[in-house]
Amino acid sequence: MNLTTFSFPTRTRYGAGAVRELPEAMAQLGIKRPLVVTDAGLAKTEAFQKLTQVLGAAGRDRDWFVFAEVHPNPIEEDVVRPAALFREKGCDGVIAIGGGSPLDAGKAARLLAKHPGFPLVKFYEQAADWTGLAPFIAIPTTAGTGSEVGRSSVITLDATQRKAVLFHPELLAKLVILDPELTTGLPPKLTAATGADALTHCIESYTCPVFHPMCDGIALEGVRLCVEALPVAYRDGQNLDARGKMLVAAAMGAVAFQKDLGAVHSLAHPLSTLCGMHHGLANALCLVAVMNFNARRKPGLYRRVGIACGLNVVGGSDGEADCHTIEFVAQFLAGLGLNTKLREHGVKAEQLDALAAQAWEDPCHRTNAVPVTQADLRALYQECW
Repeated sequence: MNLTTFSFPTRTRYGAGAVRELPEAMAQLGIKRPLVVTDAGLAKTEAFQKLTQVLGAAGRDRDWFVFAEVHPNPIEEDVVRPAALFREKGCDGVIAIGGGSPLDAGKAARLLAKHPGFPLVKFYEQAADWTGLAPFIAIPTTAGTGSEVGRSSVITLDATQRKAVLFHPELLAKLVILDPELTTGLPPKLTAATGADALTHCIESYTCPVFHPMCDGIALEGVRLCVEALPVAYRDGQNLDARGKMLVAAAMGAVAFQKDLGAVHSLAHPLSTLCGMHHGLANALCLVAVMNFNARRKPGLYRRVGIACGLNVVGGSDGEADCHTIEFVAQFLAGLGLNTKLREHGVKAEQLDALAAQAWEDPCHRTNAVPVTQADLRALYQECW
């Protein structure tokens, strides 16, 4: 039997209005001059205004600074520039607020804040000292990536123009604040896309063949929460119960995918890098095709996913259970407006070969429920196109 390690260490504060406890949390962590990392869109929202009200006016006893230029799919510049600002202003902690992009950028900026001038690529090679990073507080305003509880950061490198995953326990946040009041302004389309990201994380991590029964249980409960809460949050963005459940489901999906993911994510990552597609949308457009591919080769794979969805798939054949579950997921995504094709989002047929080449180099498919080839990935793109 192979040895493995289980760890769920992130301290999380959950509930409506939880962001108001930030000053006390900062004091406990010794943060007096934080750098707030976000993106330009989020900086204009009511959620960001609530954060600034909590932080208060900069003054003698409390200074704070903002970097609000993170790209939708973070690039190396989004790590280098806030790290430089952190050093310039003498900051002692990072607060990242927003979706997965500013959270990932905020995590990684601490590396270059400690190691100015050090090539970022060296951290992907693990050839650096990861200890002693500034404390990090994560405040998600979307319910999708789960980056707030993850020990990874996905950044597109200058040298390769491809997404790469920084992975180390030192990247974990010291505190996560899950406040559904900060997510009520998320538009329906983004609510759907980010929620589909959370659902995909839960399904792919559960079916990933790596042994981690604790993550399996978390993933299945995450599926149940997504099915229950996402349609409500999509229709009624002010519903705090649904918004809160989706925040929890997103965090659970990210905890679960420490097992790893699968071919859906290998297909989705190049769609963001080469085509600029939102990651959650890319996952949603590829999920059903990959589920069908996997089920044909490993019947019964999705029976327990179906049970988590509330379906009566305990009896019947493995094939019937898979078919019923996959059809439910397809209809569920359609109800969120996520049943479109890649070509409807600007992906061109002549890009499919390049997408497949990048997808093959992406590591996620190595832990897919069943083995895939580059030709399989190309065929899946074609099916989704």
